[in-house]
Amino acid sequence: MTPGVRDNLRCAGRAAAAIATVAAVCLINGPATAQTYGLATMQPGTLAHTTGTAIAKVLKDKAGLNTLVQTTAGETVLIPMVAKGEIDLGVANVAEVQAQVEGSGPNRQADLRLIGVIHPLWASFFVRKDTTMETNADLKGKRIALGFSAMRAADMLVQAQLALGGLTAKDVTPVLVPNVIRGADDFISGSLDALYFAFGAPKVREADASVGGIRALDASASPERLAESRKLFPYGYLTPTGPAPIFVGVTRPINVYTFDFMLFTNAKAKDGDVHKIVETLANNKPDLVSIAPHLASFNPILLYKKFDMPYHPGALKYFADHKLQPVEIK
Repeated sequence: MTPGVRDNLRCAGRAAAAIATVAAVCLINGPATAQTYGLATMQPGTLAHTTGTAIAKVLKDKAGLNTLVQTTAGETVLIPMVAKGEIDLGVANVAEVQAQVEGSGPNRQADLRLIGVIHPLWASFFVRKDTTMETNADLKGKRIALGFSAMRAADMLVQAQLALGGLTAKDVTPVLVPNVIRGADDFISGSLDALYFAFGAPKVREADASVGGIRALDASASPERLAESRKLFPYGYLTPTGPAPIFVGVTRPINVYTFDFMLFTNAKAKDGDVHKIVETLANNKPDLVSIAPHLASFNPILLYKKFDMPYHPGALKYFADHKLQPVEIK
């Protein structure tokens, strides 16, 4: 081997080593700069999962926040995970959040922080359309899902809606279920006389197709009965509703029991990240709706509602920047 060839080989070796070193540094440093955010939801088939999927995609596509949906057994399970920082974000109905944040004792999730209201959640009792039941009061003596061991607040919500019809849990025949998915399956199989679920969820359409059609019960109530209902859950309200594609089972104008669906995080989340999340969602409603049509009810002006629970400072900064005041629930 001539000296020239030997020198060329030495140079080539040094260059290869340098390239390998650079590549190794890139491999080490690259993933660290691409943070992944977990978004906890319920199982596929629920409105929560559909909502979470839409949020995750928009945050990734529009803000570069790599957000992955992580399914859980229920909201009772996922809320503590988010509060403790085991998962970055979560979506759940405000009743479940309130039960764990406003409560007392060792299970109180004091570190959970609200980001904002994502959409109203219209929930109803559904019955087979060939029954004579029309209102919540007609559920007296019927087999109704209760318990909800993986969704503890759902039990409270069912009872709050029974109160609109002048009923209590003692006036119905309770059937214990862990979550609304199991309740829906029991309704479809004939083990329950009524289905309790949120409008817009795929499971409602499945039930409608499986039993030959369903009808949503009218939740209309007198002021006195609404007051009784609010003793069980203070943040529920009634929404006048008519036939529409999302409202499967509604064939005439009725009142539907309504409460809000929340996005939340924990006290350790960075202010800048939360501000960016709120801003991204507020600025990209059409993209949310294209994935989840029920998010047509998402209203950036109503992100900030008055709850006896703390909001994250990053969300509060967005509200202040846009001069948003907390909206009272009526």
